[in-house]
Amino acid sequence: MKYTVQTVIEKPIDFVIQLFDDPTNLHRWMEGLEKLEHLDGEPGKQGAKSKLTFNVNGKKIILTETILDRNLPTVFKASYQSKGVHNIIEARFEKTNENYTTYYSTEDFQFVGIMKILAPLMSGIFKKQSLKNLSAFKKFVESQS
Repeated sequence: MKYTVQTVIEKPIDFVIQLFDDPTNLHRWMEGLEKLEHLDGEPGKQGAKSKLTFNVNGKKIILTETILDRNLPTVFKASYQSKGVHNIIEARFEKTNENYTTYYSTEDFQFVGIMKILAPLMSGIFKKQSLKNLSAFKKFVESQS
């Protein structure tokens, strides 16, 4: 399952990238993120691995992130793996004008096991969550001065 979502952020691209590129901000907009643990490689760089622990409605979800490509604002591409789901996200940012930035997120989900059967029934839920994440990031950035 692959799709692209986008949002327009009312802030200049350099400001948006500064906030996006700072991992200490993740807790401020990623709902349920409890812990970010660096595992391997140079943090924030291609090849780096991290473990993200989320609490979603009382359920722990652990993702392993591997940065595949990083050349902001053109591309930030990362792989996220958890039980039954492998997701590759490619984020890119475009300057709309001096004070606006468009944030695009292309998400490619691959499923194994029981998730392969359930995923087609849940495709709307995945896209809704992606839009929720973009909206949370937009709200966070726009609230900063």
